[in-house]
Formats: sequence, structure tokens, C-alpha cells
Amino acid sequence: MKLKLLYCFIFLLVQFTASATDVIDLKGKVVDAKTNEPLAGATVSIPDLRLAVATNLNGEFTFRSIPQRGRFVVQVQYVSYKSLTQTIDLSSQAPLVFALQPSVIEAHEVVITGTPITAGSKYNSTSATVVTKDQLQGSSTNLIDALAKQVPGMSQITTSQAISKPVIRGLSYNRVVTLNDGVKQQGQQWGDEHGIEMDQFSAGRVEVLRGAASLQYGSDALGGVINVIDPPTPAEGNIAGEVLTNYSTNNGLSNTSVMLSGNENGFVWRGRGSYQNAYSYNTPAGRVINSGFNQTNASGMLGVNKPWGYSHLNFSYYKNNVGFLDAEPGDPLYNTSTSRTLDFPRQDIRHYKVALNNNFLFGSSSLKLDLGFQKNQRRELEETSTPNLFFDMNTYSLDAKYYLPESNGWHPVIGVSSALSHSVNLGEELLIPAYDEFSTGAFVYLKKAWDKNTFSAGARYDFISNKGKAQNNAEGEPIFTGFDNRFSNVSGALGFTHIFNDDLSFKANAGTAFRAPNPAELGSNGVHEGTTRYEIGDPNLSPERSYQADATLEYGSGFVTGSLGIYENYIHNYIYASNTNKEQTTVVGEDGQSRSYDTYRYGQVNANLYGFEGNLTLHPVSFIHFENTFSYTHAQNETFDRPLALIPAGVLHNTLRFEPKVKGIKDFYFYAGIDNFFRQGRVDETFETAAGGYTLLNAGIGATFNIGKQPLKLYVSGSNLTNKAYYDALSRLRPGRFSQEDPTFGIYNMGRNITFGVYIPFGTNR
Repeated sequence: MKLKLLYCFIFLLVQFTASATDVIDLKGKVVDAKTNEPLAGATVSIPDLRLAVATNLNGEFTFRSIPQRGRFVVQVQYVSYKSLTQTIDLSSQAPLVFALQPSVIEAHEVVITGTPITAGSKYNSTSATVVTKDQLQGSSTNLIDALAKQVPGMSQITTSQAISKPVIRGLSYNRVVTLNDGVKQQGQQWGDEHGIEMDQFSAGRVEVLRGAASLQYGSDALGGVINVIDPPTPAEGNIAGEVLTNYSTNNGLSNTSVMLSGNENGFVWRGRGSYQNAYSYNTPAGRVINSGFNQTNASGMLGVNKPWGYSHLNFSYYKNNVGFLDAEPGDPLYNTSTSRTLDFPRQDIRHYKVALNNNFLFGSSSLKLDLGFQKNQRRELEETSTPNLFFDMNTYSLDAKYYLPESNGWHPVIGVSSALSHSVNLGEELLIPAYDEFSTGAFVYLKKAWDKNTFSAGARYDFISNKGKAQNNAEGEPIFTGFDNRFSNVSGALGFTHIFNDDLSFKANAGTAFRAPNPAELGSNGVHEGTTRYEIGDPNLSPERSYQADATLEYGSGFVTGSLGIYENYIHNYIYASNTNKEQTTVVGEDGQSRSYDTYRYGQVNANLYGFEGNLTLHPVSFIHFENTFSYTHAQNETFDRPLALIPAGVLHNTLRFEPKVKGIKDFYFYAGIDNFFRQGRVDETFETAAGGYTLLNAGIGATFNIGKQPLKLYVSGSNLTNKAYYDALSRLRPGRFSQEDPTFGIYNMGRNITFGVYIPFGTNR
């Protein structure tokens, strides 16, 4: 399989480089739409070419040695101006002049790249939110934690402070795909306490796509996609970098990240190193025992940006050590220790990734080709450094999309994807069998724009094979009976957008999607140390099939911006693990001691999820922003006529932000916010309890200072300033989830936390 992928790539590369490509220097200007004055320092980017430049003092910009032909989306951004997104034809000889409208909000329309065709958000039917690099900085402990605080419709399942699993519109686990470097993150996402193995500081920006995205990404994209996008490379002849560091008072969390990148005659490179370290987090009741963590990340990129497109080789290493509290009812939960030494039990997670990202241009058509290799090693250590559970998985992947020339206004795309995963058990204990998983799929997608309308349609075929290996214990008794399952599916999607005027637009989607059961759901049979429960799979599970529709209305004027979306998602054969009958399994350890575990079995029901989400921002004057986001998900187990388990509570975030102009400093702001989490009483009472509502108070301040020509950004952010004692509805450690024996036994979420941060961007121009 690996050789076939390599040979295909070499053949394509040889065929392509054998042809000549005409090039041009694309020049233009960015001006104020009202005064026609040039705007210096505006950013002009072409996402599909991974190029970005800044305008000079005369508002002028130049992209050097780019293709002579082709249609590309260009985005222009400048502080205090409305972002502009426009498709340009490189074969046109007309001079490029981008006129920006002054606005109190800059990013009403943004470019979305995670859908089959790159487009501005107004012309894209997918509900999407873009989170910038600046917005990712703050008091969060990981990438998902940072996103969940800002994206309507998104939340997180947490295990202590270091592990967060994304939830989009009530769906999580293998129903949400995370992309980085164009490659699906493969880290055994089936586990309750298996987080996303990714450096939160490596992202240039993040796109969160809400709703089924199976058309492009296949099985697992039932709920949505988190697309982590690398920062752009600097302009030709330049070197750029950054230093980021912050410290949080609650848990002693120290973050440091250093990045350096450059571009020399189209040869581009980037390197980054990051380190995080935290001791046990503090609650109003004390510090949670053994809840510290430390994380080390290193990544790099080597590549070329040429007239024929680009080819980038990305590589990364991720290591995370996470402490766990192994407690039963009656055991202590809190102490006062601030030691950074982790005790047992704990996790040792390592993730290695190599990705080759390419975009080959052929006149009016193009081919995007992403090849990936990932090695995920997950060790769960109970009492010594010898792993009790040790999953070792290798994944090879290919994703290719060919963009055909436009014909009569139709933009066609065809795509194929394949992945092969091989997982083995290297630990003393067993939970899931060793397995091989192969998936492949193909899709066709069409998009047409006319007047103020955009229509899209697509269809996809998928095939997935899961093979779990049978295994006996030393006495010859079966541990795993093995399974050999094959699943296939045809799905489709329709999308529509309409722009009523410059301020008001509408988008809607309808379609079907599917998800094949994963190896853990099919074959689990053992103690899962990270969740302290006994898990049992079912080899006869059927695929999940989703039928979903959503609609969103968006509005954006100079003083009011907002959106309101509704959605419906009916899932046939929804899979989840439950402890419905309060069942327990007794296991005898190597020391001869027996211990009982809550027993969770995987089963299937029909589920219906619907809800709404939105945001509303008011600008009574240019320097005041009253920002509000809200979301609610109603989820019903239709088979047993009761609520679906582990669903987020309704939430309303309110933030009053001030951005006055202060002489001598830039980007000055301060804010105060209230997060209202409503009571979650819609729970599956057979094995979980209701979660109470709570309100958190947050605040922050920040500004950028110039020391000579060097900018220096300083900020302070505070969360839960009243030190509220609360249990989040999606915390795995809250009462009713942490222990089935005692439904009052649980661990509080984090108390008061204040983060002090410094951000220093730098660069050289030649």
C-alpha cells in the first residue's frame, strides 16, 4: 500500500514537472472605498496558493511568479475595515484595486477552505466559524478548550484539565473529524479520555464546520470538522517568527512556544517548538489530586511555492504526560500539593506525523494531493512505568481532489481518499483486539453561482473494512473472538445560499451521512484504565446513518452583526456505551487483589438531535462591542423514549468589550464577560444524573506596545473570577458519571484562574 501511494505520487510529479508553466507578477492596490486613500499594511492572501503579502506605504502589493491563468479566491484584510473576499481571473489584464469599506467589525465575511471549493462564507452553504490566532491565545489548556469557549454550537467533553474532546451539535468521539496539514488526525478517538494530539500554538487559524461533512471527508464527519490551518509563509525574501509565553495562577500552567519561518526564492520553511507544564488544578474545595500534566511539541515544514503550485513536507512530534485520579467513593479527592511530579496512574501519549501537501496547477484545473503517515502510541500506566495498556497504531492516508475547468458556470470537483490503519497491543492488559482498518471512498461535487444565488450538490461512495484479531489468554480461554466486518454506503448532499443584500444572507443544507462502527465499539472486552470501567463491544453493530438539515440567516451591518441557525439530525443505529443495569465486573489483578468495575456495553438506538445556535454583536459606538453567542441541543433516544446521554447544556456567553484609541499604544482592549450554563436535566437517568446550572464571570485586558519598531503584545485574562464551585454537564468527573456506585461522588471544575501573557512577533525584510 505504501509503495503504491509513493509510485502514484512520483508518476504525477514527473508528469507535471515535464510541462512548462507561464508565470506573471500580479500587482494591485488596496484603498479606502470612501476616500480612495491607500491602505498601508493591509494583508492580501490567496489561500489556495498558500501565499500572503502586505501592502506598502502606497497601498501596493505584488505576488511574484504566480500562474498566468486560473481563478482564485483572494481575501483582503485590514484593521477597522470590513474584510473583502473576491474571486479573480489571473488571465485578465485589468488592474487589481481592492476598495475596503470602513467598519467597526473587520471579519464579517471570511474565506472557508475546508469545504470542497474555497469560497467566502457568504457563498458557502456550510455553517462555519473561523477562530484567529489571536483568539486562540488566553487561559485555555489545549486547542479544543480554546475553541469551545468561542464557537457557537461547539462544546467539550473533559477529563480533568488536560483532556478535551470536541462536541459539535451534541456529537463527539468518532463523529467529529479534526484535520491538520490536510490530514485527518488519527489518535484512537473512540476513547472517552483520548484527546486531540495537537499543539494549540501551531495553528494560524482554525475553521470549525458544523453539520455533516461526510461528502468530502467520509465516515466520521457526521457532526462536523475542525480544520486546523498552518500560518502563512512570509513573503519572498523575508523571515518571520514569534515568541509566545504565558502563566496561569490556578494550576501554575506555563506555556512557551517559539516559531521561525522563511521564504527564499520560493523555498519555504518553518520550525516550531512548544512546551506546557502544569501542576494539579485548584477548585474551591482544594487541588484535584494528581491532575497535572506536561506536554512537549516540535514541528517543522520544508517546501516550495512555485508557479506550478506548492509542495510542502510537514512533520511533527507530540508528547503528553497526564496524571489521573484513581478514586472510589470515600477516597480523598483534593489536597494542597503543587508538585509538578506526576504520580500513577497516568497517561503517556506520543504522536508522530509526516504529511506531504501538494497543489498542482494545470491551467484552469488543479490537483490537490495530501499524503500522510501517523504513528500514535498511547500508554496507560497504573502503578509503574511499565504500561498496563499500550496501543500502537500506524496510519497511512491519501486524499486527492481534482478541480475540473469551469463549464457554463458549473464548478466540478472529483475526489478520492483512502486510509489504512494497523493497531497492535503492547501492554500487559488488553482492552481492544489488535486490528486492521481499511477505508476508501470517492465523491463528485458540483457548484454553480448565478446572480445572488449559489447551489451545490454532491454524492459519495464509501467502503470500510474492519478486521479484529482473535486472541486467547494463557489458559486458552478467549479474550477476543475477533471480527471481520465490511461496510459500504452511498450518501448525498445539497446546499443553497442566497444574498439578499450586502447585509443579509441565507444558507441551507440537506443530506445524508454515515459512520462505520470503530474497532473499540466492535471488539472491546477489558478494563479501560483511563476511564476506570469495564467495556464490552458488540461485533454485530450496524453503521450509523444520518439524515440532517440545517438553515442559517446571517446579518452584518456597521452596528449589528449576527447569525441564527437551526438544525435537525436524525441518526439511525446511533452507537453509545451505557451502564443501564448498574452492572459490575470483578477483575483479579496480578497482585491477587480483586476489584469491581462499572460495566459499559456498546449498543444501538435511534436518536434525534435538533437545536439552534447563533451570535449577536452590537456596536453602539465604534469602540464598544457587546458580543453574545448562544446554543442549545435537544437530543432524544427514540428507541427507549428518553433523553440521549452526555449532551451539552444550553449556554449563553455575554461579553462587553471596549477598544478605545489610546495614544502611544495599539490594539488596546478590555472586556468583562458572563458565561451562563443552564441546568441539564435532560439526562439518561438509568446511568447518569442531572447537572445543575451555573454562571461564571470573566474579564481581561491587553494592548500592543512598540519598542522602537518591535511590537510587544501584553495581556491578562481571568476566568471564573468569583471562584464558583460547579460541575460541567460534560465533565466525565462530575457526580453521576465518575461513579455508578455513588451518584453524589464527583470532582469540581477549575476555580478562579488568571493568565498573564506575552506575544512577540518579529521579522526581517530583504
